[in-house]
Amino acid sequence: MKLEYTTTTYRKNQKETTTQQLEFIHDEERENELITLYPQMKYQQMEGFGGAVTDSAGYIFSLMSEAQKIQMAESYFGKEGMKYHLVRIPIDSCDFSLEHYEADSDEADETFEKFSFERVEKYILPLLDAAEKAYGGKLDIMLSPWSPPVYMKTNGDRNHGGKLKDEYRQRWAEYICRYIQEYRNRGYHVTRLTLQNEPKGVQTWDSCIYTAQEEKVLLRDYVWPALKKYGLNDIEIYLWDHNKERVFEWAETIIDDETTDMIAGMAFHWYSGDHFEALRMVKERFPDKKLLLSEACIEYSKFSADDYLGNAQKYAHDMIGNLNEGMSVFIDWNLVLDEIGGPNHVGNFCDAPYLFDTKKSELMESNILGYLWHFSHFIEVGAVRIGVSRYTDKLEVTAFEKNGKITFVILNRTDEDLPVHIRMEDECVEIMVKKASISSGVICA
Repeated sequence: MKLEYTTTTYRKNQKETTTQQLEFIHDEERENELITLYPQMKYQQMEGFGGAVTDSAGYIFSLMSEAQKIQMAESYFGKEGMKYHLVRIPIDSCDFSLEHYEADSDEADETFEKFSFERVEKYILPLLDAAEKAYGGKLDIMLSPWSPPVYMKTNGDRNHGGKLKDEYRQRWAEYICRYIQEYRNRGYHVTRLTLQNEPKGVQTWDSCIYTAQEEKVLLRDYVWPALKKYGLNDIEIYLWDHNKERVFEWAETIIDDETTDMIAGMAFHWYSGDHFEALRMVKERFPDKKLLLSEACIEYSKFSADDYLGNAQKYAHDMIGNLNEGMSVFIDWNLVLDEIGGPNHVGNFCDAPYLFDTKKSELMESNILGYLWHFSHFIEVGAVRIGVSRYTDKLEVTAFEKNGKITFVILNRTDEDLPVHIRMEDECVEIMVKKASISSGVICA
């Protein structure tokens, strides 16, 4: 067997990526410094990676030169780059919009005669079109609402939580279906839907709160029947779409004999910490349900914008933990933002893999992009996670197999080089995992 081993390090924020070609040798009963791969132990199948096309990302994209637009789109969606093929798009405005907007704000317009995609066409569709051109086909789109139109809410405000009025549950379900139809009628491939972004979050931006029981009723009695009515029930529905610490309770409350056929899986965010055990319990309790990370970013209100390497390492740590507990889809947050992590209509600034300096007209690649590449470029759609055993918790590892090709990713967050022998069956190969590095290996016969 042969190993192609690729490592990325950052020294003073400068990226260095190297690739080695190595040969396996006979194992000789080695016991120490092992990472052992077990292809016979199979878990979830990977469905892919992607990022969010928001109003803000689309606006920043519109400011770039044509060469920069092509560079960014190819980097994310091209076959030689990140190989993204998934995008998440908000239904109406979210915090990463230049301002509030709704496709139809008229309470009297019961049949959506005034429904308009003008704002979506302005910033979101040009970025989506460039992404599909770089990909060379149709991307899989997941839609997520942050808030129903103002007139449907108890607090009369897109912001600060509030609830969906009971008398508007049917109309809100129809509104969601209309959004899906608008994309599909334009030839876009909407395949996934979450019912509500962060249903426990009373945010200073676009938000709407639900209990698990309320979301269950919305799904079972309104959204699912509306999807069926309009022939849209091929859409995969994901629940929760919030932080991991309560994903298990939400699943237990909503998934039962009545609803299980309506639910593809649980969507989750990462902002409250690891909680990998919560994902494990969901997979144990509901093995047929998928786990989908629908949003992650470095929030400048929590983490330093200048901790470039540390922020990238946080991403990789969370990625490996989620993958090893059953995650099959990863969708990052904004594809691109400006130099301060916006624009954002409430000042909730965040990092992104690409930042665009609007003053210098410079497209900047972050360390996060370099780290994410080791996952999305090497772990192929359709690959199945396999068993891994490691000799130290100083190294974090995940591994996948597809068509006889084994791919693994190793994260070393320590300040020391660590020796490793990759072992599979009765063969092994020696590598040195560099300090503060991320590495990917591809094993072929």
